[in-house]
Amino acid sequence: MENPVKEISGVIHLLTQSPPSIQHETIEKYFMPDASFTHPFCRTWSWPNSRLLVQMIYRWYKIMSPRIEITVQSVAFDEANLILYVQIFQIFRIWLIPFYYAPVKLTSVLTLTQNPSHDPSSNKYYIVAQDDLYQVDQFVRFVAPGGWVLVWLWWALASFFCAVGTVLWAPVSWVEDNWGWAYVRGGNRRLDFLA
Repeated sequence: MENPVKEISGVIHLLTQSPPSIQHETIEKYFMPDASFTHPFCRTWSWPNSRLLVQMIYRWYKIMSPRIEITVQSVAFDEANLILYVQIFQIFRIWLIPFYYAPVKLTSVLTLTQNPSHDPSSNKYYIVAQDDLYQVDQFVRFVAPGGWVLVWLWWALASFFCAVGTVLWAPVSWVEDNWGWAYVRGGNRRLDFLA
């Protein structure tokens, strides 16, 4: 990619919505040979020609859900660290289960490299690692229809216990503020940035 922010949406559509041969060519063109892929359900790690396993994962993804609806909602590029953040919404349908679909949001974090050794004259960016990050209520939709309700109940219960714990253990916070527990590690300097 010459301009990752402008081009990544098209690359993602080619990876998820194109026929097998174009999907294969897209991975060969945009991923490094030792690229890694991480998802809540699978991981390739990085090793010589790990891109082959990335291709197989994308292929299986399309076999399970031949008609994926996908929208790239936002893109942010941390150019100094060569990291591309892509917010995605997708509707995943498993052909084997009629009437089932999983509308999910995720953030795909793409680590890029520029001028790899196989093409030193190029200013193009290549994907070194793809990390797909899903909130728990999102990835549970793939395996347990309605499971997100249990996750939400868990979140509400955990938040309630955080609030109760904060009230019951308020003296600990008071001691921390008033008896010197708020010191920077390794020194005697008090945190006075709020003063």
